[in-house]
Amino acid sequence: MGVFTRYRQVLEADGSAMSVRTALALINQTLDEVLTEQEGDFDADSRWAVTWFDQFGFAEADFGQAENLSKAKNTSVEGLAQAGILVSKAGKVRLLRPEELPEDWDPANDSRLTVWEMVHHLIRVLDKGESEAASMVRKLGGKADAARELAYRLYTLCERKKRAQEAMAYNGLVTSWPEIVRLAREGGAPQPRQGQGSLLDME
Repeated sequence: MGVFTRYRQVLEADGSAMSVRTALALINQTLDEVLTEQEGDFDADSRWAVTWFDQFGFAEADFGQAENLSKAKNTSVEGLAQAGILVSKAGKVRLLRPEELPEDWDPANDSRLTVWEMVHHLIRVLDKGESEAASMVRKLGGKADAARELAYRLYTLCERKKRAQEAMAYNGLVTSWPEIVRLAREGGAPQPRQGQGSLLDME
């Protein structure tokens, strides 16, 4: 968007003036393409969860829809429940919210570790402070980077869907990430912060 402030006019390929609205649409389209490509790096359970979240958020929906999507994503509703990312009962399925996840979770003991779990456990412990999140990042090791990528993907999805409260949680994790990583590497207490900004402010 800096181009619009530096130049008097930005042109389309046909020579007509490009509007800011059109530019934002192109930016968002390209960003979506990049983030969708990144989803290919996630495990099958997390890919299912992203698609389900896109459609339903944390709300309940029919088991049949979940089962059909699980087949398309090469997983199963039973396996997703075993992975600890959803609850399935009475013909309904819903994703578990961060606050519903077990407090004694340890990624080292998780036989079906998913990127989705990592993100939402990190959000859960971040409520207690960045040092708590840093402790979890240390346990995740090299896997933690995928969690940051997914958190950003979910943030952009929530922004597009106007899910402000959920967007705030993912925004909080990503904007805190540099400090979380610093603490994970070096230890020590968090430094004072000026307040949480938006990811849009970082771009």
